[in-house]
Amino acid sequence: MDERAALVEIAERAARAAGALVSRDRPERLEVLRTKSSATDVVTAMDTASEQLLVRVLREARPQDGVYGEEGGAAGGTGRVTWVVDPIDGTVNYLYGLPSYAISVAAVVGAGPAGSRPDPATWTAVAGCVHEPVSGRTWTAVRGGGARLDGTPLPGPADVELGEALVGTGFGYTPQRRAAQARVLAAVLPLVRDVRRSGVASLDLCAVATGWLDAYYERGLQPWDHAAGALVAAEAGAVVRGLDAGDPAGETFCLAAAPGLAQRLGDLIAALDPLAEEPAPA
Repeated sequence: MDERAALVEIAERAARAAGALVSRDRPERLEVLRTKSSATDVVTAMDTASEQLLVRVLREARPQDGVYGEEGGAAGGTGRVTWVVDPIDGTVNYLYGLPSYAISVAAVVGAGPAGSRPDPATWTAVAGCVHEPVSGRTWTAVRGGGARLDGTPLPGPADVELGEALVGTGFGYTPQRRAAQARVLAAVLPLVRDVRRSGVASLDLCAVATGWLDAYYERGLQPWDHAAGALVAAEAGAVVRGLDAGDPAGETFCLAAAPGLAQRLGDLIAALDPLAEEPAPA
Protein backbone atom coordinates (compact mmCIF):
# COMPACT_ATOMS: atom_id res chain seq x y z
CA MET A 1 0.00 0.00 0.00
CA ASP A 2 1.44 3.41 -0.95
CA GLU A 3 1.56 6.24 1.58
CA ARG A 4 -1.47 8.15 0.30
CA ALA A 5 -3.67 5.06 0.35
CA ALA A 6 -2.48 4.36 3.90
CA LEU A 7 -3.22 7.95 4.91
CA VAL A 8 -6.78 7.92 3.63
CA GLU A 9 -7.39 4.61 5.40
CA ILE A 10 -6.20 6.16 8.68
CA ALA A 11 -8.28 9.28 8.06
CA GLU A 12 -11.40 7.19 7.56
CA ARG A 13 -10.73 5.07 10.62
CA ALA A 14 -10.27 8.16 12.79
CA ALA A 15 -13.33 9.93 11.38
CA ARG A 16 -15.55 6.91 11.88
CA ALA A 17 -14.34 6.47 15.48
CA ALA A 18 -15.09 10.11 16.28
CA GLY A 19 -18.43 9.88 14.51
CA ALA A 20 -19.41 6.88 16.61
CA LEU A 21 -18.47 8.78 19.75
CA VAL A 22 -20.45 11.94 19.06
CA SER A 23 -23.54 10.14 17.80
CA ARG A 24 -23.56 7.47 20.51
CA ASP A 25 -22.66 9.64 23.50
CA ARG A 26 -24.51 12.85 22.71
CA PRO A 27 -26.25 13.84 25.95
CA GLU A 28 -29.97 14.46 25.89
CA ARG A 29 -29.35 18.02 27.07
CA LEU A 30 -26.23 19.36 25.39
CA GLU A 31 -24.77 22.56 26.80
CA VAL A 32 -22.49 25.17 25.23
CA LEU A 33 -19.03 24.83 26.73
CA ARG A 34 -17.66 28.12 25.40
CA THR A 35 -17.89 30.51 22.46
CA LYS A 36 -15.27 31.62 19.95
CA SER A 37 -15.59 34.47 17.45
CA SER A 38 -19.06 35.51 18.67
CA ALA A 39 -21.86 34.38 20.97
CA THR A 40 -23.26 32.27 18.11
CA ASP A 41 -19.94 30.50 17.38
CA VAL A 42 -20.17 27.73 19.94
CA VAL A 43 -18.16 24.78 21.25
CA THR A 44 -19.66 21.84 23.13
CA ALA A 45 -17.99 19.29 25.37
CA MET A 46 -18.49 16.75 22.58
CA ASP A 47 -16.40 18.86 20.19
CA THR A 48 -13.55 18.62 22.67
CA ALA A 49 -14.05 14.90 23.31
CA SER A 50 -14.18 14.18 19.59
CA GLU A 51 -10.97 16.08 18.93
CA GLN A 52 -9.18 14.30 21.77
CA LEU A 53 -10.20 10.97 20.26
CA LEU A 54 -9.05 12.04 16.78
CA VAL A 55 -5.67 13.13 18.09
CA ARG A 56 -5.26 9.86 19.96
CA VAL A 57 -6.17 7.65 16.98
CA LEU A 58 -3.98 9.59 14.57
CA ARG A 59 -0.96 9.73 16.87
CA GLU A 60 -1.25 6.01 17.62
CA ALA A 61 -1.20 5.26 13.90
CA ARG A 62 1.52 7.79 13.01
CA PRO A 63 3.26 9.17 16.11
CA GLN A 64 5.68 11.25 14.04
CA ASP A 65 2.92 13.34 12.45
CA GLY A 66 1.56 16.66 13.66
CA VAL A 67 -2.15 17.23 14.33
CA TYR A 68 -3.91 20.59 13.88
CA GLY A 69 -7.40 20.67 15.35
CA GLU A 70 -10.15 23.27 15.47
CA GLU A 71 -10.52 23.12 19.24
CA GLY A 72 -6.84 23.55 20.03
CA GLY A 73 -5.92 19.89 20.21
CA ALA A 74 -2.75 20.41 18.21
CA ALA A 75 0.23 18.14 18.69
CA GLY A 76 3.56 18.88 17.05
CA GLY A 77 5.32 16.30 14.94
CA THR A 78 8.65 15.63 13.32
CA GLY A 79 7.25 14.05 10.15
CA ARG A 80 6.27 15.69 6.86
CA VAL A 81 2.54 14.99 7.33
CA THR A 82 0.17 17.10 9.41
CA TRP A 83 -3.41 16.06 10.13
CA VAL A 84 -6.03 18.83 9.95
CA VAL A 85 -9.20 17.85 11.80
CA ASP A 86 -12.64 19.26 12.48
CA PRO A 87 -14.12 17.21 15.32
CA ILE A 88 -17.69 18.32 14.59
CA ASP A 89 -18.31 20.41 11.49
CA GLY A 90 -21.78 21.80 12.05
CA THR A 91 -21.67 22.22 15.81
CA VAL A 92 -24.79 24.40 15.90
CA ASN A 93 -26.74 21.70 14.02
CA TYR A 94 -25.40 19.14 16.49
CA LEU A 95 -26.35 21.36 19.44
CA TYR A 96 -29.93 21.59 18.22
CA GLY A 97 -30.22 17.88 17.44
CA LEU A 98 -30.23 18.32 13.66
CA PRO A 99 -28.77 15.30 11.82
CA SER A 100 -26.52 17.26 9.45
CA TYR A 101 -22.99 17.41 10.85
CA ALA A 102 -19.70 15.75 9.97
CA ILE A 103 -16.24 14.73 11.09
CA SER A 104 -13.49 15.99 8.76
CA VAL A 105 -9.94 14.61 8.68
CA ALA A 106 -7.27 15.58 6.13
CA ALA A 107 -3.59 14.73 5.75
CA VAL A 108 -1.54 17.63 4.39
CA VAL A 109 2.11 18.12 3.46
CA GLY A 110 4.12 21.32 3.26
CA ALA A 111 2.45 22.81 6.33
CA GLY A 112 5.67 24.44 7.53
CA PRO A 113 8.64 23.58 9.75
CA ALA A 114 8.15 20.77 12.24
CA GLY A 115 6.83 22.09 15.53
CA SER A 116 5.54 25.37 14.07
CA ARG A 117 1.91 26.39 13.65
CA PRO A 118 0.75 24.89 10.32
CA ASP A 119 0.35 27.38 7.48
CA PRO A 120 -2.64 26.71 5.19
CA ALA A 121 -1.09 28.95 2.53
CA THR A 122 1.77 26.49 2.02
CA TRP A 123 0.22 23.08 2.51
CA THR A 124 -1.26 20.59 0.04
CA ALA A 125 -3.94 18.12 1.08
CA VAL A 126 -3.01 14.60 -0.06
CA ALA A 127 -5.72 12.49 1.60
CA GLY A 128 -9.01 13.22 3.29
CA CYS A 129 -12.22 11.86 4.72
CA VAL A 130 -15.55 13.50 5.55
CA HIS A 131 -17.85 11.26 7.58
CA GLU A 132 -21.51 12.02 8.31
CA PRO A 133 -22.34 10.00 11.45
CA VAL A 134 -26.15 10.02 11.29
CA SER A 135 -26.44 8.80 7.69
CA GLY A 136 -23.21 6.81 7.81
CA ARG A 137 -22.12 8.31 4.48
CA THR A 138 -18.36 8.62 4.08
CA TRP A 139 -16.50 10.58 1.43
CA THR A 140 -12.81 9.91 0.81
CA ALA A 141 -10.23 11.31 -1.58
CA VAL A 142 -6.57 10.83 -2.44
CA ARG A 143 -4.72 13.48 -4.42
CA GLY A 144 -4.34 12.12 -7.92
CA GLY A 145 -6.48 9.09 -7.05
CA GLY A 146 -10.03 10.41 -7.30
CA ALA A 147 -12.88 10.81 -4.82
CA ARG A 148 -15.38 8.28 -3.56
CA LEU A 149 -18.61 8.04 -1.60
CA ASP A 150 -18.77 4.82 0.38
CA GLY A 151 -16.22 3.36 -2.01
CA THR A 152 -18.00 4.35 -5.23
CA PRO A 153 -16.21 6.83 -7.53
CA LEU A 154 -17.94 10.21 -7.68
CA PRO A 155 -19.27 11.72 -10.92
CA GLY A 156 -18.49 15.31 -10.00
CA PRO A 157 -20.64 18.37 -10.67
CA ALA A 158 -22.43 19.16 -13.90
CA ASP A 159 -21.31 22.27 -15.80
CA VAL A 160 -24.72 23.90 -15.98
CA GLU A 161 -25.72 27.42 -16.87
CA LEU A 162 -26.02 29.90 -14.03
CA GLY A 163 -29.82 29.98 -14.19
CA GLU A 164 -29.96 26.19 -13.77
CA ALA A 165 -27.51 26.00 -10.85
CA LEU A 166 -28.47 24.80 -7.39
CA VAL A 167 -26.02 26.72 -5.20
CA GLY A 168 -24.96 26.09 -1.61
CA THR A 169 -23.61 28.77 0.70
CA GLY A 170 -23.08 29.58 4.35
CA PHE A 171 -22.91 32.52 6.72
CA GLY A 172 -20.42 33.86 9.23
CA TYR A 173 -20.89 34.49 12.92
CA THR A 174 -20.68 38.28 13.25
CA PRO A 175 -23.56 40.63 12.33
CA GLN A 176 -21.30 42.59 9.96
CA ARG A 177 -20.25 39.46 8.06
CA ARG A 178 -23.82 38.17 7.86
CA ALA A 179 -25.14 41.49 6.58
CA ALA A 180 -22.56 41.49 3.78
CA GLN A 181 -23.32 37.88 2.91
CA ALA A 182 -27.08 38.58 2.87
CA ARG A 183 -26.49 41.50 0.47
CA VAL A 184 -24.59 39.22 -1.94
CA LEU A 185 -27.11 36.42 -1.61
CA ALA A 186 -30.01 38.77 -2.41
CA ALA A 187 -28.36 39.55 -5.74
CA VAL A 188 -27.37 35.95 -6.53
CA LEU A 189 -30.69 34.29 -5.68
CA PRO A 190 -32.77 35.65 -8.60
CA LEU A 191 -30.10 34.52 -11.09
CA VAL A 192 -29.78 30.85 -10.08
CA ARG A 193 -32.14 27.88 -9.81
CA ASP A 194 -32.18 28.03 -6.00
CA VAL A 195 -29.97 28.24 -2.93
CA ARG A 196 -29.37 25.80 -0.07
CA ARG A 197 -27.70 26.29 3.30
CA SER A 198 -26.76 23.22 5.37
CA GLY A 199 -24.48 24.87 7.90
CA VAL A 200 -21.74 22.29 7.23
CA ALA A 201 -19.01 23.41 4.82
CA SER A 202 -17.37 20.00 4.50
CA LEU A 203 -20.69 18.40 3.51
CA ASP A 204 -21.45 21.21 1.04
CA LEU A 205 -18.12 20.60 -0.70
CA CYS A 206 -18.85 16.88 -0.78
CA ALA A 207 -22.33 17.64 -2.15
CA VAL A 208 -20.70 19.42 -5.11
CA ALA A 209 -18.47 16.38 -5.64
CA THR A 210 -21.50 14.09 -5.57
CA GLY A 211 -23.64 16.23 -7.87
CA TRP A 212 -26.15 17.16 -5.15
CA LEU A 213 -25.17 20.81 -5.51
CA ASP A 214 -23.97 22.46 -8.68
CA ALA A 215 -21.86 25.00 -6.81
CA TYR A 216 -20.92 26.17 -3.34
CA TYR A 217 -19.41 29.41 -2.13
CA GLU A 218 -18.66 30.94 1.25
CA ARG A 219 -16.48 33.53 2.92
CA GLY A 220 -14.73 32.91 6.24
CA LEU A 221 -13.95 29.19 6.14
CA GLN A 222 -11.19 28.03 8.45
CA PRO A 223 -8.60 25.45 7.31
CA TRP A 224 -10.30 22.56 9.12
CA ASP A 225 -13.62 23.47 7.44
CA HIS A 226 -12.37 22.77 3.94
CA ALA A 227 -9.11 20.75 4.07
CA ALA A 228 -10.79 17.39 3.43
CA GLY A 229 -13.95 18.52 1.64
CA ALA A 230 -12.08 20.67 -0.89
CA LEU A 231 -9.88 17.70 -1.79
CA VAL A 232 -12.98 15.53 -2.30
CA ALA A 233 -14.53 18.18 -4.57
CA ALA A 234 -11.34 18.74 -6.56
CA GLU A 235 -10.68 15.05 -7.05
CA ALA A 236 -14.25 14.65 -8.34
CA GLY A 237 -13.51 17.24 -11.02
CA ALA A 238 -14.64 20.51 -9.45
CA VAL A 239 -12.64 23.71 -9.54
CA VAL A 240 -11.98 24.83 -5.97
CA ARG A 241 -10.70 28.40 -5.87
CA GLY A 242 -10.75 31.78 -4.19
CA LEU A 243 -12.66 34.84 -5.32
CA ASP A 244 -10.34 35.37 -8.28
CA ALA A 245 -9.68 32.42 -10.57
CA GLY A 246 -5.99 32.30 -9.69
CA ASP A 247 -6.46 32.48 -5.93
CA PRO A 248 -6.49 29.40 -3.71
CA ALA A 249 -9.57 28.67 -1.64
CA GLY A 250 -9.23 29.86 1.92
CA GLU A 251 -10.62 32.10 4.62
CA THR A 252 -11.07 35.05 2.27
CA PHE A 253 -13.28 33.07 -0.10
CA CYS A 254 -14.04 29.54 -1.26
CA LEU A 255 -15.87 28.60 -4.46
CA ALA A 256 -16.39 25.07 -5.79
CA ALA A 257 -18.11 24.15 -9.07
CA ALA A 258 -17.47 22.68 -12.49
CA PRO A 259 -15.02 24.87 -14.45
CA GLY A 260 -17.46 26.87 -16.57
CA LEU A 261 -19.94 27.45 -13.77
CA ALA A 262 -17.12 28.40 -11.39
CA GLN A 263 -16.11 31.15 -13.83
CA ARG A 264 -19.66 32.42 -14.33
CA LEU A 265 -20.62 32.36 -10.66
CA GLY A 266 -17.24 33.72 -9.59
CA ASP A 267 -17.55 36.68 -11.97
CA LEU A 268 -21.05 37.42 -10.67
CA ILE A 269 -20.02 37.32 -7.01
CA ALA A 270 -16.81 39.30 -7.54
CA ALA A 271 -18.82 42.12 -9.15
CA LEU A 272 -20.92 42.32 -5.95
CA ASP A 273 -17.88 43.25 -3.81
CA PRO A 274 -18.46 40.36 -1.35
CA LEU A 275 -15.55 41.32 0.91
CA ALA A 276 -17.00 44.73 1.81
CA GLU A 277 -18.43 44.88 5.32
CA GLU A 278 -19.71 47.68 7.50
CA PRO A 279 -17.46 48.30 10.53
CA ALA A 280 -18.59 46.91 13.86
CA PRO A 281 -20.34 49.43 16.14
CA ALA A 282 -17.95 51.24 18.46
